[in-house]
Amino acid sequence: MFQSREAAGRLLAEKVLAAAPENPVLLALPPGGVPVAVPVAEALGCPLDLTFVRKIGMPGDPERAVGAVVDGAMREVVLEADILAAAGLSQADLAAEVEARFADIAEARRRILGGRAPEKVSGRTAILVADGLATGASVRAALRALHNRGPLEIWLAVPVGPQEVVWKMRGMTDRLIFLDAPRDFRGTAAHYADFAPVGDDEAARLLDGVRARR
Repeated sequence: MFQSREAAGRLLAEKVLAAAPENPVLLALPPGGVPVAVPVAEALGCPLDLTFVRKIGMPGDPERAVGAVVDGAMREVVLEADILAAAGLSQADLAAEVEARFADIAEARRRILGGRAPEKVSGRTAILVADGLATGASVRAALRALHNRGPLEIWLAVPVGPQEVVWKMRGMTDRLIFLDAPRDFRGTAAHYADFAPVGDDEAARLLDGVRARR
């Protein structure tokens, strides 16, 4: 169990630093991935940016995730085809939900980043950081979007996730760095002593701190 996201980030930073990424840039999944990513960015002395992802809920059952959307130069939509097929749904049935989630992302970007331009990813080692994996849908969407931005390599750094999901991520990244992949995964929060919500204001403050110290 990790004491906090920051503590997990410090442990993760040691492993990422030892792997010596070439010309790195960090991309955290906000808000929870930001405090994990800060120690990694400071250990590497590299910029820290955000990749915004929102889950897509099943029509009539919004708590049941059927995919995710991610912002970027090319908007990405990742859907769980087997779940949709079982429900007799197509991507067209989710069009309104997809647009609503992209609107959510635009508002979150405004609140946390203001008018800051995205960090350049092309030709660099893009390292995606999250506070944990569950189904992996959000991370898969983010990784697909990163491929379209022309990075030198794509790495994923995450403290914890279920073993089967972590293994699946290997085929989507050039390097996977993690601290724990239990078979009896009980949810990300169960692996942290302190898993308090991270607000947008705190995420913005942490990002400002990294920029100021660089």
